[in-house]
Amino acid sequence: MSTGTFIASRLIKERNHGTAFSRPINVIAIIGISLGLAVMILAVSILTGFKQQIRDKVAGFGAHIQVVNFDANISYETVPVSASQPFIDKIKNHPGIRNIQVFATKAGIIKTGENIQGIVLKGIDNDYDWSFFASNMVEGEVITVDDSVRTNDVIISRKVADMLGLKLGDSFSMFFVQDPPRMRKFTIHGIYETSLEEFDKRYLFCDIKHIRSLNGWDADKVSGFEIFINNFEDLDYMTDVVRDAIGYRISEEEEQLKVTNIRTLYPQIFDWLGFQDTNVIIILILMILVAGFNMISGLLILILEKTNMIGVLKAIGSTNKLIRNVFLYQAAWLIAKGLLWGNIIGIGLALLQMKTEMITLDPASYYLKSVPVNLDPVHIILLNAGTMIAIILMLLIPSQLIARITPVKAIRYD
Repeated sequence: MSTGTFIASRLIKERNHGTAFSRPINVIAIIGISLGLAVMILAVSILTGFKQQIRDKVAGFGAHIQVVNFDANISYETVPVSASQPFIDKIKNHPGIRNIQVFATKAGIIKTGENIQGIVLKGIDNDYDWSFFASNMVEGEVITVDDSVRTNDVIISRKVADMLGLKLGDSFSMFFVQDPPRMRKFTIHGIYETSLEEFDKRYLFCDIKHIRSLNGWDADKVSGFEIFINNFEDLDYMTDVVRDAIGYRISEEEEQLKVTNIRTLYPQIFDWLGFQDTNVIIILILMILVAGFNMISGLLILILEKTNMIGVLKAIGSTNKLIRNVFLYQAAWLIAKGLLWGNIIGIGLALLQMKTEMITLDPASYYLKSVPVNLDPVHIILLNAGTMIAIILMLLIPSQLIARITPVKAIRYD
């Protein structure tokens, strides 16, 4: 143990068991650090949880990456492509690809008694990944699509069901404006609710064979392909992987395909999520500054309280660096104590919210029913390390006060 560490440890023990003048100031500094870290842990956990849940919900409706006909317009009456594409085998087993599924969309109108509602019929096949909707079902269950037999079962959102006065097991008619006009009768097999109101009131899921029949498509025609990836952070890279697998098609006989991802399809949602990063950065900076200034006050009190000791140490030949380290070691101990309590408070409150969902949100405004929390150990470690380093660096300036203290004046200091 170095001399500076030894002296600092004795001073810490003395302060813990005694009635030093600086003790209340140190307690305030510890409280400031602990509350600051707790707020930072909650801010980062809530932000990452919020972004993750919103991204997962948007991807649940339209996947991370879509491949459609290059001539497809922005409506839901799409130009079909063949379901047998050479690029599927190239990327199906590519690391990072979770699932590839076909889909087809068609706009229609649901009429029940005096109620009427425009909606998008989304057809899916037996390769569809139901994990997202299975976790958001409130009544019934997802539909089963068979290769040979067409099912009239559909799943509908609670939002649309309430608007039209429908319930589980009810049948309804859906009309399609085309030449000639068509009508299909469906039965509600399941009701889902994702709190993404914009999407909930838009989509109804059915067997893709209905859309092929309505549009007069061949059995292998689809609107496009939806591709799910394992890690959202790789979205741009995986989009390029899909583009490279499709390649450039020049021949007029070949179908021209277009690759887009959800960030491009829904820029307003992801721009809104991006703005949240700025808010959290501001919170982190403010909390670190508050904790830092609390510790600066505490360090100055420590130095003033031990001015006589500083004079004695200088008189027996101790260097400014050694004495400065004594006080920085004490400050580091106080910071560590504050970080410990900050972790206990922050992680404890985050876990409480995860288990109880006691703080709720308005789904119409936030797309979620309760405040989401994502506790990532890496984020917690980085917050602790960053806070410790930032405060120590802030303390280097006031610690220079020790160099201005002369032995004679310090020993006579009362």
